[in-house]
Amino acid sequence: MVSPNTAQPASQGTTPFDMIGGEAQVRRFVDRFYDLMDSDPDYSTLRALHAEDLEPMRASLADFLIAWLGGPRRWFEERPGACIMSAHGKLTISRAAAEQWTHAMARALADSDVDPVLASRMGEAFSGMARAMINC
Repeated sequence: MVSPNTAQPASQGTTPFDMIGGEAQVRRFVDRFYDLMDSDPDYSTLRALHAEDLEPMRASLADFLIAWLGGPRRWFEERPGACIMSAHGKLTISRAAAEQWTHAMARALADSDVDPVLASRMGEAFSGMARAMINC
């Protein structure tokens, strides 16, 4: 699993979860991501991969990112043996959808006032994840 933990300054001793501002900030960022995906036609290919009701995905992505950033590991505890790749394994993910996901995540980070250095590291990791999911 790719992690932004390399963004952690050695002298600070905090996790990216702490650096981003904890659970409430992760949820704000995730909400912004899904709001963008749901309202901006530039993300129509990405939106088409999702169910009409985005609430379950908002909760799941937030819990995944909370754990991925070094916070509580609820997402992994509720899905033993699962990873983000297996969670998307049955979807047909095109290059366009992957690029839209990466772009929407970057916008959501910027709109949520995440530290630019941390946002850049997260963006690099998200880009790698998205490219790895392309399967058509």
